[in-house]
Amino acid sequence: GCLEWNAILLAIGLICRIGGHNSCFSIQGDTMASDQNMYELTFIVNAVLSEGQIKDLVKRVTDYITEAGGEVVEVDEWGSRRLAFPIHKKRNGYYVNVYFRSSGTLIPRLERAMEIDDNLLRYLTLRMDAKMIRSYENRKASVIEEMTEVESSEA
Repeated sequence: GCLEWNAILLAIGLICRIGGHNSCFSIQGDTMASDQNMYELTFIVNAVLSEGQIKDLVKRVTDYITEAGGEVVEVDEWGSRRLAFPIHKKRNGYYVNVYFRSSGTLIPRLERAMEIDDNLLRYLTLRMDAKMIRSYENRKASVIEEMTEVESSEA
């Protein structure tokens, strides 16, 4: 039982020290920072809420991400749209897209917090792979390019 586990852990500890690792089991800030992935979170807010309440709800979600050690890259609010089918007898929803960097341990906690909130109709969290990140960066670059063209034509 317990004596066997202690022997196994002691052996692993010795192997780690022999291999030149001082602490195999410690989680340091540096390893967590390199372990961060890019995520896309899309959620639908109940459109019956006032504009101020919606802004407050979006701020609560982004604050939750940053307080848990994530970094919000962009918040893209699509606005109110008609749903393809009723969700909780609602026909319209306010769509929000949040792009952020975080460790994977944040996602279950974030989704649990979103599940509890009755004003959030649906949510979907995607971990962005290399192709999605390239697409996101290209789309962002084209928007910036269009904005600079408009500014230069106005001047």
